[in-house]
Amino acid sequence: EEFIKHLSRNNILGLNVTIPYKVRIMEEFSLVAGKSIRQEKSAVLVGAVNTVKIEGDRWYYCNTDADGFFNSLREDLKFNPDGKNIFLFGCGGAGRAVIAGLMPQEGFKVSKINIYEVNKETRETAEKHFSKFDWVGQRLEFISENQISSKIRTCDLLVNASPIGMREGDSSIVDKGLLRKELFVYDVVYNKETQLVRDAKSSGAQAVNGLGMLLYQGALSFEAWTGIKAPLEIMRKALGKEINR
Repeated sequence: EEFIKHLSRNNILGLNVTIPYKVRIMEEFSLVAGKSIRQEKSAVLVGAVNTVKIEGDRWYYCNTDADGFFNSLREDLKFNPDGKNIFLFGCGGAGRAVIAGLMPQEGFKVSKINIYEVNKETRETAEKHFSKFDWVGQRLEFISENQISSKIRTCDLLVNASPIGMREGDSSIVDKGLLRKELFVYDVVYNKETQLVRDAKSSGAQAVNGLGMLLYQGALSFEAWTGIKAPLEIMRKALGKEINR
C-alpha cells in the first residue's frame, strides 16, 4: 500500500509488473481507499496484471502478455490457430497468458489446448481460475504425464511456458523424436535460443523464442500509457541490442 501511495506522490503515470507480483498487485489495489480501480478484461481472464496506468484518482490495470503472445505467434511464427490443437507445457503466469491469447478472437477459434503442468498446486489453481469462464474451460484439457507423447502427436503447435530452458545447460522439455516438420514450436523463454528451439529447427519445424512476445507486450503497454502508436522497429532494435549485450 505504501508503494502505491509513493507512485501518486511522484506523479508516476504507469508501470509494468513482473514475476512474482502479477497476482499480488491486484490484491494490493483493493486496499487503496478513495481510488477508482478498473480491471480490463485481459487482466480478469489471465488472473494477473502486468500493466498499470494511472490517471489522477483513476487506476487501470490490464494484462498485455496475452495479446503480446498472440501478436508474436501471428507475426513471428506465422501460425494461424483457427481450428488447431495446441500443446502447452506450464500453466503458471506465462502459461495463463498463452491460454488467454489463444481464446476465440475475431477470425479464429482454437479447437483444443492440451496442458501439462508438473506442479500440482499450479495446475489446480489454473483449473479453478479458468473454470469460471465456460467458453475457455470447454477448450482446455489438463493431462497427465503419460499422455504427453500421444497428445503432442495430434497437435499443430507446441508452446513451452514452463521455466525449463531458462537456465544455461537446460535440456529440451520434450524428446526430439516427438518433433516433426509439420509442428510449429513457440518457447516463451526470450533471452536465448533454447534446446527446444534448436531441436525443433533441426527437425525441420518452424520455431521461435519469446522475444517477440516481450516486444509486443511492451508495445501494447506503451500505447496504454501514452495513447500513441508504439515505435515497433525502434523498440525491436533496442531490445535486440540489449539482449545481445
